[in-house]
Amino acid sequence: MSHDEDMIGRTLSEYSRRCDDGRFEELADLFTEDARLFVLDQVAEGREAIRRYLETVQADGRRGLHVTTNSLIDVDGDKATAATDYLFVRPASEGVAIIAAGRYLDELVRHGAGWRFRARTITLLGVPTGGGDD
Repeated sequence: MSHDEDMIGRTLSEYSRRCDDGRFEELADLFTEDARLFVLDQVAEGREAIRRYLETVQADGRRGLHVTTNSLIDVDGDKATAATDYLFVRPASEGVAIIAAGRYLDELVRHGAGWRFRARTITLLGVPTGGGDD
């Protein structure tokens, strides 16, 4: 695995950790200023709109744990794409409940020594989506 793939993997992991911890300002910093987030039929455009959206859907009492796996990362110079499978789980009365499962489809760009999301499409297993195609 290349250094770029390692750094992109770190960005993918930081997204989950910051979201799960409710650190939404830091989470927003993982996106470019003009980034787009696609979830089902909703689009949040721009870093601030993405922060507000994620803060709303991951409010206190609704947060859980993102489990990500099977990332396929392709780097092309200062741009990259990634596809990552995920599960989202939350505490339940009898242990842990799977709330959502699907795949993240990402476009990333180099930012200094790291990478930022230019676009993230969140798909849900079994739910048809539109989204990030240009």
